[in-house]
Amino acid sequence: MHVTFSGAAREVTGSCHLLTVGAHTIALDCGMFQGRRSEAREKNAKLPLPPEQLSAIVLSHAHIDHAGRLPMLTSRGFMGTIWATPATRDLCAIMLADSAHIQEKDAEFLRRRGRDVVEPLYTQEAIGPLLQQMVSEPYNRTFDVAPGVRATFVDAGHILGSASVILECSEGGTTRRLVFSGDVGRWGLPIIRDPQPPPGGADLVIMESTYGDRDHPPVIDMRERLATIVSQTAARGGRVLIPAFAVGRVQEILYDLHALARDKRMPAIPIYIDSPLAIDATAVFAMHPEVFDHTEQLVQRVQDLFRFELAHYTRDVTESKALNAQRGPMVVIAPSGMCEAGRIVHHLANSASDPRNTILIVGFQAEHTLGRRIVERQKTLRIFGDEIPLRARVEVLNGYSAHGDRGELQRWIDGVRNESKVAPPVWLVHGEPPAQEALSNQLRGHGYAVHIPAPGDRAPL
Repeated sequence: MHVTFSGAAREVTGSCHLLTVGAHTIALDCGMFQGRRSEAREKNAKLPLPPEQLSAIVLSHAHIDHAGRLPMLTSRGFMGTIWATPATRDLCAIMLADSAHIQEKDAEFLRRRGRDVVEPLYTQEAIGPLLQQMVSEPYNRTFDVAPGVRATFVDAGHILGSASVILECSEGGTTRRLVFSGDVGRWGLPIIRDPQPPPGGADLVIMESTYGDRDHPPVIDMRERLATIVSQTAARGGRVLIPAFAVGRVQEILYDLHALARDKRMPAIPIYIDSPLAIDATAVFAMHPEVFDHTEQLVQRVQDLFRFELAHYTRDVTESKALNAQRGPMVVIAPSGMCEAGRIVHHLANSASDPRNTILIVGFQAEHTLGRRIVERQKTLRIFGDEIPLRARVEVLNGYSAHGDRGELQRWIDGVRNESKVAPPVWLVHGEPPAQEALSNQLRGHGYAVHIPAPGDRAPL
């Protein structure tokens, strides 16, 4: 029994780990790599192993860097089951279709501009057959994945439906317990419940490390800072552009804007959710109140968290383009979270050069992405082949991150360890090397044996 690390090894995106027990291999996630387009394209084109050699897939959550290559597997011959929580399955239905749509539209756009065309990794036609292979299981109920492998989802507190996974692996009379963190969320995030560390110890833990070298500002401070940024930008007559993941981050920001508007703590300016995917994702959120945090006042008091007077949903492309010509202060929330695709790129092309505007970054931006270059406040941004001067203000609110910081990751792994005197060996994934080294040193100081695998490395169970 062993785990082979295929993706998100010494980098953040492309999550994929292969668990082998006896004659069966199970993929834990199969996400898309993001970064330099040519490099990401080359990585994404290579599947972790021939699809027919996979027995099953266990999916931690619906973000594209965890689920984005699933249509490639199913369209190329994978016939097994993809296991996920009910909310993750519903989110995948819209997110993977949107991913295919964006790839198709980007190829069409480049073709019209006479540039080199990058063909889509998959089309929208691949999504229907994939969904037929997805089977949902609720939190805290054990199910059989393959002979010798049983799994249980527990709430990871990252996005709607996100899960950490307990895998009980048996071979030759020996049983070992593997815990896969997925992406660990934060305590106190809006809407969703807090992370639930899988109790009872483990023989091996695969743990994310995205923010393993830093502490986030308290979640409770984010709403006040958001109010300040919106108010100051409105006073300049500018617009606030918020690149945000359509699933999770958009709903959290909208939730806080709703609360601020109810309390009259921000100007009464229009808020545009400019994304068909975000609109559909918000509808999925409304379908799953069973996983909301019902201790929160807004959840208790408001029947529809995402519908209020200032909120406007722009599904049509014509409506989206019209925003660029519209005068006056506004907030525009649009995917993608790393500014690599989607409508936010067009908004940045039109608005990044205006010093009245603010670009508000509310999540991690991977290396070599447009979002990272904005965070670095580079003087010019290359967008659609054009050089755009960056004169807009740039604000970063990492407190909205759906990833736990080093203290929260420590809290999570200590929860896995529980009352056991033996600290499980930890294999750090889903992080850039500086964050992983810092978290590794911290965990070793607490008695954990820590490994940082490279792609292709193998960990015995």
